Amino acid sequence: MSLDTTLPAAPSASAGRMRLQLSLMVNFFLLMALYSGVLGVLLPNQIATLNPGEKANNLALLFAITSVFSTLTTPIAGALSDRTRTRWGRRSPWIAVASLIGSMALFGVSWQTSFWSLMVLWVMATVAYNSMQPAMTTVIADRFAPETRGAVSGIVGAGMTAGLTAGTVVAGYLAGAQVLAYGLFAAAIAISCVAFVLINREPSSAEAPARPFSWKAFAASFWISPKEHPDFAWAFAGRFTVYMGYQAVAAYLLYILRDYIGLSDAASNRTIANLAMLTLVCLIVSSLASGFLSDKLQRRKPFVIASSLIMGCAMVAPLVLPNLTGMWIYAGVIGIGYGMFMSIDMALMTQVLPKSAVGDEGKDLGVLTTAVNIPQIISPVMAAVLLHLFDNNYAAIFVAAIVFVFASALCVAPIKGVR
Repeated sequence: MSLDTTLPAAPSASAGRMRLQLSLMVNFFLLMALYSGVLGVLLPNQIATLNPGEKANNLALLFAITSVFSTLTTPIAGALSDRTRTRWGRRSPWIAVASLIGSMALFGVSWQTSFWSLMVLWVMATVAYNSMQPAMTTVIADRFAPETRGAVSGIVGAGMTAGLTAGTVVAGYLAGAQVLAYGLFAAAIAISCVAFVLINREPSSAEAPARPFSWKAFAASFWISPKEHPDFAWAFAGRFTVYMGYQAVAAYLLYILRDYIGLSDAASNRTIANLAMLTLVCLIVSSLASGFLSDKLQRRKPFVIASSLIMGCAMVAPLVLPNLTGMWIYAGVIGIGYGMFMSIDMALMTQVLPKSAVGDEGKDLGVLTTAVNIPQIISPVMAAVLLHLFDNNYAAIFVAAIVFVFASALCVAPIKGVR
């Protein structure tokens, strides 16, 4: 279903719209680069150094604990941004302040020499960045009409997917310079977010009427009935299952290269960066082309379904070819599928929000974001259990991931309000 919004209109000038789109792309590029570089390379390396024998279990524990916090933070921060009344608008204070707090905590992670001190600071960074992300995501629903969101989502999706790859490349090559690597990611996202707020001034919300507040109603608002809003529920399920599959492989990619493919520590850091460069090219081409075609055809579902099937096929390659050739095939095909998914998924999400939710877009998009965060809790734990059950055979992770991403296509198919 389309979202009828009464929020601030899209910038009237073409230059203003393009500046906003490019700013969003840069912000999401850097945020995804941070997530992929830190979660995929820097933290696994740091954890393996602290306790090599428990690296897989400790990594799963870190993902599980921090993802509990991010799952709770995202919808709450989105709801609070809906209610924020300042001369800087509703979203801007969350984007600027949270990014600065998160970056200070992230830089602190680089100096830690114990697992639990690392955990505490990473949790702080996670809470801050997940307070910023829903506000930034909601800018698309705030300022762009539904019929143009495919192109916007494609541009932002290209930035996100490129960031996921670029972060892995940068972290892979800087893995030996831990403080520099963490500091680079922390500084980049903080500077970008502050610049975003200054360059793309949001209309003041200071004079907007304050919304009545009660804790009971606030807590109840996070439940969105699947019976009353089935499209929202199916979109949540589709996003949840695709990330269950994708995260299970992505979280352990460095260890897959070491323990499944058989590379040394140094070679695995270089290889994960090289694989990411191939993924980057495929991601950008797929994301931009999919966003353009989706708007031109005014179709979202076929692209999201196709992306799930392509991602599943990518994960078959390392099963059939458990060597570097299989990983190169995986890297290219996953780039095509994930690029298509990232570019269209965001547009689809903004169009399945309940029509009664005008004014609550931040909260509802935050709820949908938990479909990404919850897999970050479950999938690493699932992967660790599978490794234990199957004698540290990473093939079990690929099989489970294939099942989940194929299931995503089945979840998206029943959505009726979006073509």
